[in-house]
Amino acid sequence: MNCKKLFLCLSLLSVLLTGFSQSEVEKKTGKGDSTFVNSLIEQSKGYFTDSPLHAIALATQAKELAESLHYQKGEAYALKNIGISYYFLGKYLEALDFYRQSLNFFKEIKDNVGIASIYSNVGTVYYEQGDDVKALENYLESLKFAELSGDKLRMLTTLNNVGAVYANKPSTLDKALEYYLKALPICEALNKKEELGAISVNIGDIYSEKKDNTRAMFYFDKALKVYGNSEGSMNAYNAIGKLYTRDNKFDLALESHNHALTLAEKLNIKPTIIKSFIGLGNAYEKKSDFKNAVLNYKKAEVPALELSVSFDLKDIYEGLSKSYANSGDYRNAFKYQSLFSNFKDTMYNIANDKKLGSLQFDFDLQKKEGQISLLTKDKALQDAELRSQKLAKNAFAAGLGLVMLIAVLIFRNYREKVKTNKILDHQKIQIENLLLNILPAEVAKELQLYGQATPRNFESVSVMFTDFRSFTVIADKMTPQSLVKELNECFIAFDHIIGKYNLEKIKTIGDAYMCAGGIPVPDKRHAYNIIKASLEIQEFITLNNKRKVEAGLEAWDLRLGVHVGPLVAGVVGKRKYAYDIWGSTVNIASRMESNGEPGRVNISSTTYELVKDEFECTYRGKIYAKNVGDIDMYFVDREIGMSTNNLPEATLSA
Repeated sequence: MNCKKLFLCLSLLSVLLTGFSQSEVEKKTGKGDSTFVNSLIEQSKGYFTDSPLHAIALATQAKELAESLHYQKGEAYALKNIGISYYFLGKYLEALDFYRQSLNFFKEIKDNVGIASIYSNVGTVYYEQGDDVKALENYLESLKFAELSGDKLRMLTTLNNVGAVYANKPSTLDKALEYYLKALPICEALNKKEELGAISVNIGDIYSEKKDNTRAMFYFDKALKVYGNSEGSMNAYNAIGKLYTRDNKFDLALESHNHALTLAEKLNIKPTIIKSFIGLGNAYEKKSDFKNAVLNYKKAEVPALELSVSFDLKDIYEGLSKSYANSGDYRNAFKYQSLFSNFKDTMYNIANDKKLGSLQFDFDLQKKEGQISLLTKDKALQDAELRSQKLAKNAFAAGLGLVMLIAVLIFRNYREKVKTNKILDHQKIQIENLLLNILPAEVAKELQLYGQATPRNFESVSVMFTDFRSFTVIADKMTPQSLVKELNECFIAFDHIIGKYNLEKIKTIGDAYMCAGGIPVPDKRHAYNIIKASLEIQEFITLNNKRKVEAGLEAWDLRLGVHVGPLVAGVVGKRKYAYDIWGSTVNIASRMESNGEPGRVNISSTTYELVKDEFECTYRGKIYAKNVGDIDMYFVDREIGMSTNNLPEATLSA
């Protein structure tokens, strides 16, 4: 069952937090800063999939503040968000660690909804690892606390996930269908479209396994109508592709799996990327196109090994073994058949234990029958046989004792190594996360490998400067807490926007913000990207000011300037690393900003020549730059073919 969709317990977080009123929090903590904790937790949710490290940073900040306020509910949800972020990074051990910390807080404050959600998320981690027993154990605990709380959404989530575990084996498909059909009316009553689409896919997948194509396609079509072209539709397309493969409709199967793969790669959803490649491999293998089958199985293997997903690896190795065997490459066929057998043996160890127990029973029975037959033989032969058995028994006992002693020593040594490796892995993750939060990924990797990062010359880099007009005057009118909070919200929004356009944040100084495009990895589209980001930043400030004015607050006007040219970039210092840029390009970009106007994007003539075919601009005169001379300036009005009403509003979520 490759297309099942599990639910992580994310959707209730904003309801739970906003439902906990400010007056109640202040009564419990004695302070009003808990609203900022809730705000940080809410912000971290928006980065789970596209920037998990940023989600971790925000949730960690929320946890530390909640801890200082003795705000246990805030700590619980902050820890939960950190766990969810690590889940999306594919770091399941870290996810379980933070889930368990969160669970302790939820149990202490007797929050049944929170307890149910954590048990469900823990079950999902074990499910992804192929441990059905632990997954089912946690899902049933989740269902128990969901029913105690009366929370319909938690009940819906857990019923679906229990069904997903039972759907792993053909012998329990009817049990899986029973749980899915219990979840379906709850989902429809709550009008939860994402969950309705997922459950419809899961039910269709059961009917597909039962060879009931009519009912299967009915539920797959229902899922696609609910999803449209959103993220969840990937699972429906993979399920439909699997059905078409079984019916030998290979062109339709490949089309469905490729559609799912395109969406999954766009959103970087690794589990779905794996399943899409497996689906393509299966279609090509059944079509007898073994070269393309191997190619797609190999593409699935890389992320599957990274995430250690046992069920997917089993399917990949089985497909590779068949494809190589059918194409005459028996060496590789044997290699992957061995890997397939190892995974299959591990996943079905319970069945193997039962089989061994049956063999032991047969052996004991045969031994007993042999002893009875000895009574009918000659006494001398009987005595000799018994002496032989006694010697064999003593030798077996001695050998068994030696084997057990060796096994104990090996196991103790193994446990110590595992414990040490876990500590080292945790420290390594902390160091890597810290470096990635300070330096670009390429520079951080160079520092880790060589202990230093060499400064580099770049021939064409776009540089953006921003600052707020009359910031000193505004700052004098606000409390330090309000000032920093407002500035932080703006800079977080800027970070989100430039990240979307593959730009590199350089630094902030006071109210000034500086970023660049085309470094440390050259990008031919850096000038276009930085102008797009600049327009979105000004759009964000405009909408933010509108809200502030409606609330009776003073607007913050932003000047923004851009210049393109050569510069030097690298790491400065040895104790507190900082990635910085130098050259006249930086100085001219600063002049563009200081000579700009609030709400506008002011660019140099060099920048204009690069983007004039893509943006409408207005010439506004010259400025003098030291050591450079007169420079023409332009205002960017809008992208060609796009009205001002079509600028994105997604940045408002920041």
